[in-house]
Amino acid sequence: MSITADRKQELIKEYATKEGDTGSAEVQVAILSERISNLTEHFKSHAKDNHSRRGLLKLVSQRRRLLDYLKSRDTARYQTLISRLGLRR
Repeated sequence: MSITADRKQELIKEYATKEGDTGSAEVQVAILSERISNLTEHFKSHAKDNHSRRGLLKLVSQRRRLLDYLKSRDTARYQTLISRLGLRR
């Protein structure tokens, strides 16, 4: 369910806006999206795992808040991020 340290480092390198960037909105949204997709796969075989489902809803709302923040600050960065991640909005 959780992502490995190697995968997290790959995501940081891929979505970082500059060298040493680990906390920008793009990196945070990319890591959250990876965790959300892992949990979604988990629920395909564990449909009644309601405790993890609560965690999934928290992750989705946290990602939504970060995306709303990014949209209000810089719409160009927001558009490129959602297109790179393949998000619907």
